[in-house]
Amino acid sequence: MKMQPVNNHGQRTILFKSHLSAKNTIPSKIQACLPKNDLKGQSVAVIGLGKSGVAAVKLALARGASVVAVDQNENLDPLEKDPLFSKHNNVKTILGHFDERLLRDADRVVVSPGVPLETNGLSSLLQSGKGVMSELDFAAEVLPSCTKILAVTGTNGKSTVATFAGQMLNHLDFKTFVGGNLGVPLSEAALQCLTSTPQSPMFKASTVAVVEVSSYQLEIPPKHFFPSVAVILNLTPDHLERHNTMENYALTKCRILSHMSGRKMGVLPLGNQHLNDAMRSFANDLNLAWIGAFPGVRINLEAKVASFKIPCVERVSELQLGAMKTIGMHNYHNAAVAALSVIGLDTAIDAEAISSTIGKLEVPPHRMQIGELKLDIDRCHLGHAIEFTLMTCSFGKEFLSVPQD
Repeated sequence: MKMQPVNNHGQRTILFKSHLSAKNTIPSKIQACLPKNDLKGQSVAVIGLGKSGVAAVKLALARGASVVAVDQNENLDPLEKDPLFSKHNNVKTILGHFDERLLRDADRVVVSPGVPLETNGLSSLLQSGKGVMSELDFAAEVLPSCTKILAVTGTNGKSTVATFAGQMLNHLDFKTFVGGNLGVPLSEAALQCLTSTPQSPMFKASTVAVVEVSSYQLEIPPKHFFPSVAVILNLTPDHLERHNTMENYALTKCRILSHMSGRKMGVLPLGNQHLNDAMRSFANDLNLAWIGAFPGVRINLEAKVASFKIPCVERVSELQLGAMKTIGMHNYHNAAVAALSVIGLDTAIDAEAISSTIGKLEVPPHRMQIGELKLDIDRCHLGHAIEFTLMTCSFGKEFLSVPQD
């Protein structure tokens, strides 16, 4: 990988932006990477029937597969009772205990992010070479090769950074999907891409998919998820009941960089030893940028200015953040990182263009509200939430509620 020297001084419908910049050329026809019905005659087992799992079932059916949909929750309604699946006679739902031979007999096994690999013999299947893949990778296999993927992960802040990046692109007239771990599963976007017509393609040559990625979605090493820009915002102790150690947690996060090379850009926080150690497992020839140093972004929160230097580009550019209407100093940081990731897509967007979007940025719903001090305990660990809130709040007549991602 290209290690640049670091200078330490200083059921929902997916909405796409339909207006395109005049500088972007569009071929007459954009197709999915795979033809419709490419899985005809094959069986796919989908494990976990949350939002991502159900989206994967729909995508598998659209690709022509017969589907066994499995979930340990016996209180769920079988998919056969869902009107969305009523026209399909090649889907079977199994709730509660099931014979693991079903997975061994399937041609593919698609795992939802909420399902640990230690369950259902999945880890053994994966090690045996069986076609076990994440919902994220199953969806990415279908996306057109022309689609640029901006992937964002990290312990905290990923939903906000992904949202800001998507809004910047939308305001600059780029056709944009925002989802993944946040909101709409990537399988829903892949499904609409697969079923769209040449006359009205869902993904065009200038389309960017901004994908929030959790560590759970990276437990199975990806084979088809190829970001153009991948951002690891930070890494602090979290999800250790699943990853066991910080070393494993860091290694899992770094899998987001595993298929990046050439002009593709990986963004890391400066000075995180766990991530630095994990990066040694990846020998890809990608450009690295840093949050807090050059090449990358330096953020002066007091002056509300972000300075950028893209790898292999000598020019340093600045972005004024003072026009932001969102509350909280941490959102200046989030906007600066989002801007770096958008510039890194190599779509001729620069800091000057992004400056026109800064005053229009809005945080995701529920991320912050004015009122009495209140933490969303269900969405974050109490200790982390208190520390994060104390760092970012201005204590006066009003207090801020700042749940973590």
